[in-house]
Amino acid sequence: MVEAAVGAGVTRMITMGVDLERSRAAVSLARRFEPVWAGVGHQPSEASAFELEALGELARDERVVAIGEVGLDFEQPGSPPREVQTERLGRLFDLAVRLDLPVSIHNRGAAAQVAAAIAEHRGLRGVMHYFALEWDWAERFLNLGFYLSFAGLVTRPSRHALREVVKRCPPDRLLLETDSPYGNAHKRMGVPNQPAFLLDTADLVAELRGMTVAELAAQESANALALFRRIK
Repeated sequence: MVEAAVGAGVTRMITMGVDLERSRAAVSLARRFEPVWAGVGHQPSEASAFELEALGELARDERVVAIGEVGLDFEQPGSPPREVQTERLGRLFDLAVRLDLPVSIHNRGAAAQVAAAIAEHRGLRGVMHYFALEWDWAERFLNLGFYLSFAGLVTRPSRHALREVVKRCPPDRLLLETDSPYGNAHKRMGVPNQPAFLLDTADLVAELRGMTVAELAAQESANALALFRRIK
């Protein structure tokens, strides 16, 4: 899968952890494959033990470039109570600021609460992962200094409002992702996603923004390197 991605032109990838076990697996992959880097975190809907100290130790690895995936999920059945998620998120944000690492934020049904948590943490930087909201929310997160990351969802013909966000997003705050094995482009519905398929999203985003894929690639790569500073 890494070879296929590199062959498609995706030369650097970040694999995100959603709990301690899978964060360790992400770091292991990053150590094994030069184009792969890691995020370590605890996704809000995960019911596994929240082990902040161990995540903090893991985050000091030179292959770790982000605290993620973290955030709030008020829609997923079986997620921890809202107050538990919010308290954990604050502690993860503290960790990110302390280590000077960006956060990759998962948000479902909790945009106002996520924005409030970001505003409470001076020096926090990061990206709204898999952004899917309208321009009013995009502008709010941009004003907080965050990047917006777009996946295959924008290729769905019904996503007119999201396409408007893509058009209006400042060029230096735009990122692309796959969210593999999810986040498929419209033409690959039902097929497990993979990093090589990032080009499906890039083709449409370039068209929406009136630029070539090569121009978009240069801009998106510069943005990713500016945010995820440990990547070489």
